[in-house]
Amino acid sequence: MDTVERIQQHFNASIDTKVLASQALPESIAHAGSMMVESLLNDGKILSCGNGGSAGDAQHFSSELLNRFERERPSLPAMALTTDTSTLTSIANDYSYNEIFSKQIRALGQPGDVLLAISTSGNSANVIQAIQAAHEKEMRVIALTGKDGGNMAALLSPEDCEIRVPSTVTARIQEVHLLVIHCLCDLIDETLFGGMD
Repeated sequence: MDTVERIQQHFNASIDTKVLASQALPESIAHAGSMMVESLLNDGKILSCGNGGSAGDAQHFSSELLNRFERERPSLPAMALTTDTSTLTSIANDYSYNEIFSKQIRALGQPGDVLLAISTSGNSANVIQAIQAAHEKEMRVIALTGKDGGNMAALLSPEDCEIRVPSTVTARIQEVHLLVIHCLCDLIDETLFGGMD
């Protein structure tokens, strides 16, 4: 197989996964969007976390809310728990890497807030602890996962929402996670600011 064929295979695999996701995920995405809107309307905020590429997705989501997505509108309260290197490294050094998000949630989370927890495998220990901390703070959780949902799926309560990408390939799961994030941003903007120019 030459280089061009290999690239085409990646595109085709991505398209196929998105077609499957377009059939499996819209109801879960709509539910998650409603959860976020409800929190924002009640003066809540959205905290997000993940590792590696999922950390990038958490930051991408919070920047779209804090700044803007596709329209001019007021800033919305969102925060990625992946960005403060002094906090992350001090918690990892003094306690454990598994606590880097949960300690922040215990300090910053409030009842009615939402946690966007992102893990392609559903097995990231620090994201699992983040979900546990969010539940302690009476926050609702939206889990972006893939594969079989991992250990995160078993932790979710009936009030939470899982958006599980129908794939076992990390790259394909991440590609759909980004699309889901853009869908959530659009739903939030359309619901809260649909009449704005």
